Amino acid sequence: EVQLVESGGGLVQAGGSLRLSCAASGFIFDDVAIGWFRQAPGSEREGVSCISRSNGWPYYADSVKGRFTISSDNAKNTVFLQMNFLKPEDTAVYYCAAYRFPSRLDTNWPRAWRYDYWGQGTQVTVSS
Repeated sequence: EVQLVESGGGLVQAGGSLRLSCAASGFIFDDVAIGWFRQAPGSEREGVSCISRSNGWPYYADSVKGRFTISSDNAKNTVFLQMNFLKPEDTAVYYCAAYRFPSRLDTNWPRAWRYDYWGQGTQVTVSS
């Protein structure tokens, strides 16, 4: 059974940092791409970043480039999202998601429909 469990959300002031974790189980880490999405109230789910160890890429949304960093600890099957210089507009529920067998260049990584498995989400609130 595939499981994704997020942790690390919370309340932080603008300019601060948080690190989200996604503990994954039920698949071979090399066979999947794992992404982070976020959804603010009244907004669509937005792809933030994605990593594929087998393809050697991370991808980032323009809104977070230079501020967020995605990484993985393959021994622990865990993906991290380090979020620095947080802004109030980063406030959202953050979700970890995964899909199997990503292609070498996958332009669909920000599309929610691309993902087969989702975590329960963790709230990130950035105060001004």
